[in-house]
Amino acid sequence: MVDGAPNGGALIADVLAAQGVRFLFTLCGGHISPILVGAKHRGIRVVDVRDEASAVFAADAVARLTGVPGVAAVTAGPGATNAITAVKNAQLAQMPVVLLGGAAATILKGRGALQDIDQLALFRPHVKHAVSVGRVRDLPTAVTGAFRIAQRDVPGPVFVECPVDLLYEEREIRKWYAVDDAWGAGLAGRLRRLYLRRHLRNLFGGADRPAPAKCVAPEIPTPAERKVERAAAHLRGAHRPILLIGSQTLLEPEGVGELAAAVNQLGIPVYLSGSARGLLGREHRLQLRHRRREALRDADLVILAGVPCDFRLGYGRDINSRATLVAVNRSGRDLVQNRRPTVGVLGDPGRLLRRLAAAVPTPPECWDEWREQLHQRDRERNAQIDRLAAEDTEFINPLMLCQSIERALDDESVLVLDGGDFVATASYIVSPRRPLSFLDPGPFGTLGVGAGFALGAKLCRPEAEVWILYGDGSAAYSLAEFDTFARHGVPVIAVVGTDACWTQIARGQREMLKDDVGTVLRRTDYHRVAEGYGGAGLLVDRAEDVEGVLAEAKAAAKGGRAVLVNALIGETQFRKGSISL
Repeated sequence: MVDGAPNGGALIADVLAAQGVRFLFTLCGGHISPILVGAKHRGIRVVDVRDEASAVFAADAVARLTGVPGVAAVTAGPGATNAITAVKNAQLAQMPVVLLGGAAATILKGRGALQDIDQLALFRPHVKHAVSVGRVRDLPTAVTGAFRIAQRDVPGPVFVECPVDLLYEEREIRKWYAVDDAWGAGLAGRLRRLYLRRHLRNLFGGADRPAPAKCVAPEIPTPAERKVERAAAHLRGAHRPILLIGSQTLLEPEGVGELAAAVNQLGIPVYLSGSARGLLGREHRLQLRHRRREALRDADLVILAGVPCDFRLGYGRDINSRATLVAVNRSGRDLVQNRRPTVGVLGDPGRLLRRLAAAVPTPPECWDEWREQLHQRDRERNAQIDRLAAEDTEFINPLMLCQSIERALDDESVLVLDGGDFVATASYIVSPRRPLSFLDPGPFGTLGVGAGFALGAKLCRPEAEVWILYGDGSAAYSLAEFDTFARHGVPVIAVVGTDACWTQIARGQREMLKDDVGTVLRRTDYHRVAEGYGGAGLLVDRAEDVEGVLAEAKAAAKGGRAVLVNALIGETQFRKGSISL
């Protein structure tokens, strides 16, 4: 590399800037320092966290809310292994994330270098693509390719391994390699010097003429017209249709308004799941929330828009076996998993729904009675929830707490769910106000997403209230990120439902095995932990104080402080019989 040429970290930063990356999430390490410095110098905000998993979760949240792949950088060895759960979560949630990983110097691989492991073998099963770069001039091409692959077809994470000797300037690497030091006057010394110089020429050759950084546009798979026509024909003949919309349907954030309009025009009763929650606002005439299994068993046509027949649909058994099944998915595997559809459409679900609305512009009148029947079931379930929320429990009734949170939410808010029983209860009650305002782990069911998701969400939407709803089990995974919130000025609101138990597991374990071993916690002072990390902490243990404490939390967040509400909750029978398997 010639004097004055950018180092490898700067070349990577050029690519990130060209892709429109605004944030780089990281936990520092010597293997990746030039990437962080290069990003900062190009106006990319470098956000350092306390656990590598949180960095990947934050990048995942950015991808969900903006459509631009989120980016994280982790150091070699333990940095990479700490990130793997979050990477797997992004893979199963089908989210485009680019992970830049540090690595031992190319010349030291396999020779016992610090933190040197086979990282590609670790990541390959859990990403769309994993590559190790061997020359400085190939860094821009590899990182640009990562953005392209992450967004193409079924989105997912991509891992780019960047050995440390590709990231620093050549003169520094020559010092590390001790190329100009005496290796001895004999043949062995001359051969070592010859080998090192040749290796450096290969490493840095052409690095002063890198490929220009350019933005990569996502390639959206378009549904075939004949498939759209077949689906439309079945829909016109249906009397009791149901539409299920999943996260994959919102992979084009810029098209969310058109998508919501199309769903409204179609007039089909709709259930929203995952990141699709909030698509139609809070209370839409078509939106349903409860007793979905009953609706699917009564339906004569079901449209699965980005929803696979996995455990969440009883592996397809929840759907009426005689119903016409129209499935649209970017994944050919998910399209036919467990149950083959009547009409299977390989392509983007959002685009199919927009084209269906054009093909079936007027809903049949016979659907009105069907919609009313389903809404009546919702009203009955809501009345039952109201009755249960009014019951006395030790400490605060968790349903009543969720109802208070529902009333407290601003119209501009983002919900992050991280937990088991308390969070599952909240999903019946607390409603996202708008599209792209709901974040949960997805099918991997990962605990610990809370702080990372909230960090990414608040940075993308600084004007919004960002709420984390934690179970007390899951809260411990990411409480240390309150330090991150404080250092970076990210004022989120966290509510911990503290029942001193891994209740989602304990319910089934106590029922079937008559033992609560391993499920008992204590009513820990999580609010004091948040205070110790630089946030604000509030404790509430009486129902009559809940609304006032939530108002205090909102005020603290508006004042610029991250705040945690430790809400002591009691036990109800609301989710009795639920088993987490």
